Amino acid sequence: VQLQASGGGLVQAGGSLRLSCAASGRTFTGYVMGWFRRAPGKEREFVAAVSWSYDSPWYGDSAKGRFTIVRDTTRNTMYLQMNSLKPEDTAVYYCAAGIFDSGIEVAGSYSYWGQGTLVTVSS
Repeated sequence: VQLQASGGGLVQAGGSLRLSCAASGRTFTGYVMGWFRRAPGKEREFVAAVSWSYDSPWYGDSAKGRFTIVRDTTRNTMYLQMNSLKPEDTAVYYCAAGIFDSGIEVAGSYSYWGQGTLVTVSS
């Protein structure tokens, strides 16, 4: 399984970015696909996740109302649309995939990880 994250960059506060995570290597039926982030000097944080089969989203507190997660099964790609970005959103964003019944916000629940893409939000 390979997860390839892309779409990071430098944006001003209030701006938008769309991250992509291209998945390959297997079918992802039953999987949960998620985004985590790690800001400098901070712990890894859950951002959002989506059920690959049912397209049901979950959001961490930092993402609610500003970020939208979707998946495109025809392209085997997951997206994170980030709007109203703040300087505190600056982090390396990682996509991940796993099968589990609980612990959607727990990094250890995910078996596969992408390499990360850097998002920098300037004030």
